[in-house]
Formats: sequence, C-alpha cells, structure tokens
Amino acid sequence: MSLKVAVQMDPILGIKIDTDTTFLMLIEAQARGHSLWVYEPDFLSLEDGRVYARGRPLALREIKGDHADLGALEVRPLAEMDVVLMRQDPPFDMAYITATHFLETIHPATLVVNNPAEVRNAPEKLFVTSFPGLQPPTLITRDPLAIEDFRGRHGDMVLKPLYGGGGSGVVRLKPDDPNLGALLELHAMIGREPVIAQKFVPAVSRGDKRVLLVDGEPVGAINRVPADGQVRSNLARGGRAEAVELTGRDREICRIIGPELKRRGLLFVGIDVIGDYLTEINVTSPTGGQQLKRFGGPDVAAVLWDRIEAIRAN
Repeated sequence: MSLKVAVQMDPILGIKIDTDTTFLMLIEAQARGHSLWVYEPDFLSLEDGRVYARGRPLALREIKGDHADLGALEVRPLAEMDVVLMRQDPPFDMAYITATHFLETIHPATLVVNNPAEVRNAPEKLFVTSFPGLQPPTLITRDPLAIEDFRGRHGDMVLKPLYGGGGSGVVRLKPDDPNLGALLELHAMIGREPVIAQKFVPAVSRGDKRVLLVDGEPVGAINRVPADGQVRSNLARGGRAEAVELTGRDREICRIIGPELKRRGLLFVGIDVIGDYLTEINVTSPTGGQQLKRFGGPDVAAVLWDRIEAIRAN
C-alpha cells in the first residue's frame, strides 16, 4: 500500500531532526513507500466548500542541516490525499481552531490524524477534567477570589495558562508568595481566557512522565526531569529525558481514558503523569517519540503507521 500523505506543520527546515517526533513519523512513512507533501498552516485555504493548501513535495534524509529536499510550490486540494497529519505546534488559539474546521470537511474520507473535530473538542488541559479522580486538585477560572480561596485550601500550587503549550507561562506559587495578584493581572492583560490553578505535586522533582498512546493503547513512556530548582520538566524548557517503565498506575490511567480516545478518533496522544496523577492529555502535536526509541523502547511511529494503514485498508 502506497499512501499520499500531507503534513501540516511549522517550517520543516527549522526542525531538530534528532528530537522531532514529526520527523520520526515522516521518515517511517517514507520508508514504507508513502509519498510526502508538506505545507504550513498559513497556506491552508477554504473556497466553495473545498480545502486547498499551498505546499511542496518532500523527500527526507537523516542528515543534520541537510535533511529535506523540497519540490516546487503547488496548490492541491487536500481531499485528494489519503492521510493528513496535523502536526503544527500549539498555542491552541483561534487560528488552530479554524484549521480544525477546515480539515473537518475532508475527514474521514481523507484520514486526518488526529480527528480535527475531536482535537477542537478536547483542549488538552480541559479534556483531562472529563476523568474525575485522575487529576490533582484543579481549578479553572478567571475569578481571582476563587483562586485565592483555592490557594487558601491547598497552599502550594501551580498557576498556568489554559491554552499554553510546552511549559510556557507555568509558575509555582508557594503559600507565602506575594506575586499571585500581579500574575493574574498579567494573564488578564494577555487575554480573557481562564487560568488553571493546580495543587503542587512534589513528585514532579522526580520527573513528569510522558506516556504515548496509539488508538487508545499505551506504547511506551519517557521521564522528563526538570533542571535543578525548576518546576517545568518540558524538554523545550531544559528538562532532561530518561528511560522509564510504565507503572501499574500508568496502565490504570490508560485503561480509563483509552476507550474514549479511541471513540473520538484520537489516534496519537501523549499524556503527562506526575506521581499518581494525570495532568494533561496532549492531542495536538504530542512529542517524545524520538526519545522513547533512543532509550530502547518501541518505535511509536511504526506502531502509528501500522494502525493508519489498517484503517485505510478497510
């Protein structure tokens, strides 16, 4: 089976090929004989009910600084593709949401990974609240008095933007920290979205585990350890990746959420687990695949393409 694969992503010439999960996916697709075509979200268009993109044919190789050959720019209707990978980075803003509406018009005749309607319906820090008992105590609001009350009940807490990504804007506030009011003022100046207040989980010092799932089933995990004195363990924020095994609690969390991921068509998902708590369900552009493979774990890209090919064969 040879599939026509389009990928919607940030500029491919700017990626780090030894850490980028999208690169891992595309190298695997190319090795299987699938043709690749790449475009950036800004070059997506909807005209008379049909979705088009301006993009380029793509060939890849695993050479740093010389990893991509791009063909001539051309406009193509995305309905002629077999698969579209939606892999641009957050933030999950109105541009991101608009792209899901565009891609929804071609799915599932063209398989969009992940299902764009469900990407829109499952904001990563809100979706997790659908599974009571898995999260640490969490409040989502714009009400400063509600946040003050939450802090009074839980003390040490983390404050983060609702639609941020990659650890951006995440701060820890100890019970005696005087900066809460100023931080809430800054959030209000940036936008009207609520913020998240979450009870601090001390286990984060031992790492924030990223578990990767394909079609609702766990494939493997890596541990992301924050730098000394830091609360953010995201690799983009200086966190260190290390090998880790799935625990019984990790598998229990996956058993609880997996059926719903599968029902929604969320084929490739990364969840974040700190200690015994699920903190996020990442459905937009999950990462960690390269590190998992490098540590001797399963090749999540191969598992994903096995599943995509099975879906397209039916």
